[in-house]
Amino acid sequence: MKNLFNSIVIVIALAVSGMIWWFWLGNPANFKDGLMRHDPINTYGTIHTGGPLVAVLIGLFLIALTFIVERFLSIKKANGNGDLSMFIKSVSSNLASGNITAALSECEKQRGSLSNIVRSGLERFQQVADDNEYDAEKKIAEVQRSIDEAVNLETPLLERNLVIISTISSIATMIGLLGTTLGMIRAFAALGASGGAVSAQALSIGISEALYNTAFGLAAAIMSIVFYNLLTTKVDNFVYMIDEAILSVMEILTIKVKK
Repeated sequence: MKNLFNSIVIVIALAVSGMIWWFWLGNPANFKDGLMRHDPINTYGTIHTGGPLVAVLIGLFLIALTFIVERFLSIKKANGNGDLSMFIKSVSSNLASGNITAALSECEKQRGSLSNIVRSGLERFQQVADDNEYDAEKKIAEVQRSIDEAVNLETPLLERNLVIISTISSIATMIGLLGTTLGMIRAFAALGASGGAVSAQALSIGISEALYNTAFGLAAAIMSIVFYNLLTTKVDNFVYMIDEAILSVMEILTIKVKK
């Protein structure tokens, strides 16, 4: 399902960017020669003449933007309801007083990744707490195993799609430079073919066409790098809070089973 969503996003983004490049930037009204699309009269037309790589770069920008929004929404959902620090304190307080039911109730209210992990451990503890077949060490081991399984399920959800944003941050600049290089080759090839008779204005237009590739590539890369680092920091902080909560819960439960 995840791969299907990613594929749909990428296909739609590239299709939209292609339409933007051809129908909006390549509108015949942006060129002196109309449908020929060789002699731009404004910025839109000049960007269009940067070539199909401009469409690819716009597509990368849209893909990165989509997954950035998706990651923020996913992390917000993973945070659940209310403040995580208060949730950890509330659960720890209830466990310390022996009220596991109240701690589970707090997990139901929070409804986030952290609450799912804590609830998994507490539910397993309830199952083995009064089971004489388990000694204290085995009870704690069972709770830890249940928590580890929940962590292995929840953590990948936090990091999902970050690799796509990271990849775009790496390749957008290179694709932009490729477009610029090809544009410069075309510009100077035209200069050589004309025997140096190309006007400074025509040459500057050709160079500006090439440089738009770099501009779009840098824009996509900068946005991707900034938000990748921001999202990675958010995930790291969230994982730290998960570790803190697990440590607190396990310490309290260890004390209880060894009494």
